[in-house]
Amino acid sequence: MKVLVSANGAGLDGPTSPMFGRCPVYVFVDTETMVVESVENSAANAAGGAGIQAAQFAVEARAEAVISGNLGPNAFNVFQAAGVPCYLFGGGTVREAVEAFKSSKLSSLGGANVAAHAGMRSAAGGGRGMGRGMGRGMSPGTDAVPVPPAPAEDVRAKEVAELRSIAGDLRKQLADVLDRLEKLDGEG
Repeated sequence: MKVLVSANGAGLDGPTSPMFGRCPVYVFVDTETMVVESVENSAANAAGGAGIQAAQFAVEARAEAVISGNLGPNAFNVFQAAGVPCYLFGGGTVREAVEAFKSSKLSSLGGANVAAHAGMRSAAGGGRGMGRGMGRGMSPGTDAVPVPPAPAEDVRAKEVAELRSIAGDLRKQLADVLDRLEKLDGEG
């Protein structure tokens, strides 16, 4: 079986990544032979839609299962539509993730386990410039995720156009999958 593991480094001994859409490397592993192919994630620095782009890449590369630390709703929906199961791995090497998968020790994801855009990076290095203690009603120990500022209108328009294009591609993919299923059901 060909599995994809989100990783921060290439090969079986590379560390896994807690992110899917914006991880630096995807490591494809044949679980039977342990043959590995490491591929740089071209969507890692995308302005938007990284999870969708990465998931589409994985589906097109014929990944039969995905192992990652986190998976957002957009990527999860692509995998769900394509029938590719997703599994949660807490951290370690790619080899450890694959061994845990082969031993049925990984939890199957029934849905996204992080919010959309959870892997987005701030252009200024992560700070929001508030700098006055906890503020904004957050207290120590909360798991609140700061809300990024609204994008500029031109960036927003570009992202909307990109997402519409991706949605069109997904519709076409889904139609192709449904056609194939219908043909296969008709042959049986």
